[in-house]
Amino acid sequence: MTTTTKIRPRALVRASGGPRYALALAVDALGTGLLRPFLLLYGVTVLKLSAPVTGTAMTAGVVAGLVCVPAVGRWLDRGARSTVVAASMLVRVLGVMLLLATPAGHAWPFAAAALFLGIGNQSWPAAHAALVATVAHGRERDTALAAARALRNAGLGVGALIATVTLAGGTTALRALAAVTGLAYLAAASLAWSVHLRARPAATPGEEAGTGPTPRMRALLAANVIYVFCLNVPEIALPLVLVTQLHASPVWSAAIFVANTVLVVTLQVPVTVLMSRFRRRTALALAGVLLTASYLGFLAATSLGHGWGAPAVAAVSVVCTVGEIVYAGSATALVTHLAPAHALGRVLARFELSTGFGLAVSPAAITALAPHGPAALWGSLAATTLLSASAVAAES
Repeated sequence: MTTTTKIRPRALVRASGGPRYALALAVDALGTGLLRPFLLLYGVTVLKLSAPVTGTAMTAGVVAGLVCVPAVGRWLDRGARSTVVAASMLVRVLGVMLLLATPAGHAWPFAAAALFLGIGNQSWPAAHAALVATVAHGRERDTALAAARALRNAGLGVGALIATVTLAGGTTALRALAAVTGLAYLAAASLAWSVHLRARPAATPGEEAGTGPTPRMRALLAANVIYVFCLNVPEIALPLVLVTQLHASPVWSAAIFVANTVLVVTLQVPVTVLMSRFRRRTALALAGVLLTASYLGFLAATSLGHGWGAPAVAAVSVVCTVGEIVYAGSATALVTHLAPAHALGRVLARFELSTGFGLAVSPAAITALAPHGPAALWGSLAATTLLSASAVAAES
């Protein structure tokens, strides 16, 4: 057990990288919220590409971004911090510029745009976590990471809301959204770069032996692949179950997604502070137990049928969101705590690779399991998540 951290707004902003960096995060998240949810729609509607071609290009962008993550880790271990964050944002500016320059019916320029957007999106989390870990330490760092996640979710939500309202303008509106997104990324990159934060470069191989070996964290990384499925439950699993199995109105899916965003924004910091009385590994294992309980709750809720099924699913989704909040507040914090200073970038890169892999395979896994019934979907998720929580708790 440890002492519970208190929430001090000024100290929290300072621990998060300072006011300019916090503003950079907000602007970047707002820009991402404007475009990312509608990138597929941009390819199909504005560029007149087929849905399979558009989807394949977007997937290739995500994969390419993951391939670049190890290089980002090595760059971070040379001492770079704010420069890497700014670079991840500038790469997305190039992606947006290519997007705007792509003529209708041309798939390859769109694929190149998706490539740069994917590289930026996959590189940013490790760079951001390394920057915060350099500025803040101990439980203050955990709270700063949680605050950044809450701020990012708020920006994404506001951006997506603005984009949804703007979509009534058709293809012209989508092009305008892309242009504004590019400007937002450029402004965010300038703000992040202006922080001018570096860390002491990683030790040379001869010096590194005295700092201890880099932790492998095999059980933690494997468990993270399963844990991260919870991030796609509100966006993919619940809409699929509500519409195709319970035949409920799509309004339920939208309401659950909005509630998830609001809960993350409002509770991420308080819950992370509350969990600071426990060891980070204990908190992460508890997150797995909460997620397991929610998956079993979804299984029970779907058995209620059309009448009460949708309200029950909505109620259980709150438990799932709390599990997600505890997971998000403890996972990256645990990794930064375990990583030695000389290998912080590489360790964070490995963690982000496991996160990216989980996010990439979870939609396919969820959609493959769902047609076999609620027991196949929720039972499988519950069993694998509980096993993952056990592995996290057991790993020394």
